[in-house]
Amino acid sequence: MAKAKNGAELLVQCLETLGVKYIFGIPGAKVDTIFDVLADHGPRLILCRHEQNAAFMAGMYGLLTGIPGVCLVTSGPGVTNLVTGLSTATYDGYPMVAFGGNVRRGLRHIKTHQSLENALVMKPVTKESIEIYDSDVIPEAVVNAFRHSIQPPLGATFISLPQDVLMSPVEAVPIPRVPSSAPGEAGAGAIEQAAALINAARQPVIFAGMFASKPDVTKALRALLNGYPVPVVNTYQAAGVISRDLFNCYAGSLGIFRNQPGDRLLKEADVVITIGFDPAEYDPEVWNKGRTGNLIDIAEHRSAIDRHFQPTVELIGDMTASLNSLSQKLAPRADDATSHPLVLEVQDELLTAKVEGAQHTGFPIHPMRFIYELRNLLGDDTTVLCDIGSIYVWVARYFQAYEPQRLLFSNGQQTLGVALPWAIAACLARPNEKVVSLSGDGGFLFSAMELETAVRERCNFVHIVWCDGSYDMVKIQQVLKYGRPSGVEFGRVDIVKYAEAFGATGLRINSADEIGSVLRTALATPGPVLVEVPIDYSHNQDLCATVSEHARS
Repeated sequence: MAKAKNGAELLVQCLETLGVKYIFGIPGAKVDTIFDVLADHGPRLILCRHEQNAAFMAGMYGLLTGIPGVCLVTSGPGVTNLVTGLSTATYDGYPMVAFGGNVRRGLRHIKTHQSLENALVMKPVTKESIEIYDSDVIPEAVVNAFRHSIQPPLGATFISLPQDVLMSPVEAVPIPRVPSSAPGEAGAGAIEQAAALINAARQPVIFAGMFASKPDVTKALRALLNGYPVPVVNTYQAAGVISRDLFNCYAGSLGIFRNQPGDRLLKEADVVITIGFDPAEYDPEVWNKGRTGNLIDIAEHRSAIDRHFQPTVELIGDMTASLNSLSQKLAPRADDATSHPLVLEVQDELLTAKVEGAQHTGFPIHPMRFIYELRNLLGDDTTVLCDIGSIYVWVARYFQAYEPQRLLFSNGQQTLGVALPWAIAACLARPNEKVVSLSGDGGFLFSAMELETAVRERCNFVHIVWCDGSYDMVKIQQVLKYGRPSGVEFGRVDIVKYAEAFGATGLRINSADEIGSVLRTALATPGPVLVEVPIDYSHNQDLCATVSEHARS
């Protein structure tokens, strides 16, 4: 590798050394030195239409590959447009590193266009946010940003790059990736204590959170369940941790509203074992308030203690090692915990809801009928990415995933508009695999301009848009709280024509009987495909059933 001539060249060399394949970005005067280098060598640039979407893509790419995704933007609004994407990555546990340009150091004392305290702006939404003042420290700043991003809990880091730092001559060279040592398993005493509580439990329940969906953790959890079957509920981000052959253990996906059959199971459990759980996924104030049983928390990092989350035992460290050790300490049960009457009742309610949903024939399409048809068409290795809104709750509860990180949501920030950018990232991270994304018509238009990016990059995915002409997730809660909706209705968009205007394929479902045939056509069509689904949200109050005026979005 030739000696770098300036800070921009050195930065690109650092990213090459760290194995970065893609940079998601938008150009500008303060970072055009980097873009000029990328024209000759370095990671491939994925030119985006909005900085927020570039961050969404980088975050999802980082999650799916295990290597932090990278985005690059210019100064001022280029940086501020990243805030939502970085907060989403940090709260949802997606590893990424963002770079933002800034004005020359010599102009920081005066008011000039696009001048901003970048590092301070990003501090609340990242794990680490710094500005580089010396070109020769670029290698150490970059390698440490990557290290911080992938240390538990995973999240975003940010580096601000003044324009003159990028243009200055340098002497430093890239620093290779330093392998991170894995944390050890929890202490033997804590594992013994946890095992004793579980062995003595009348009705133990496992509550899997988003970090349980890490492949090695999922494998260890499944091994434990094979030897010691107990009922399992999971957060939306932990979808897929229960495989088909362990489905007798599955008791539902939980989040937002405490009104699912599995919520009753959590309430009655005398021991709840949280695995990789983050309180941002499902507030303990909602599911754990007033519960009297013991709580065992298995995690890579300590959670904040509050009035409603106070573990009896914490197993902090390598979750895979801790689960394997715990499995060896669990004694055979005299009963089958998955055959408890309440567990069977919960499982029967979930199955009944899906069977009844499959029988809906009306138009517009009922969500349960659509989910039933889509699930039957997709293999377990399809990546499904879902936006926020009413569609999020329907899909999270009733679209069953059987492999980890194959059904993905924004659960911590519940960010609207992520699905389409995520689909682009998934196509790059998992080439030659099927990718399906879903959004409502409200969330779709938050990031729909990236359809041009998808066409330009020849991405192959199907994006499904449930259309009802409103921000329905807000509407149903307004009606619940105030008896009427306000400020949630908008005009119709022709999704088919929109797709065609960007050079993509557009399809529309016109009856329940067409769902299967239209989706099969969409899945067999190369390039980005949009499918418009007129959706029947008349039963959406069921999503909030039994929820008081304290319902939250």
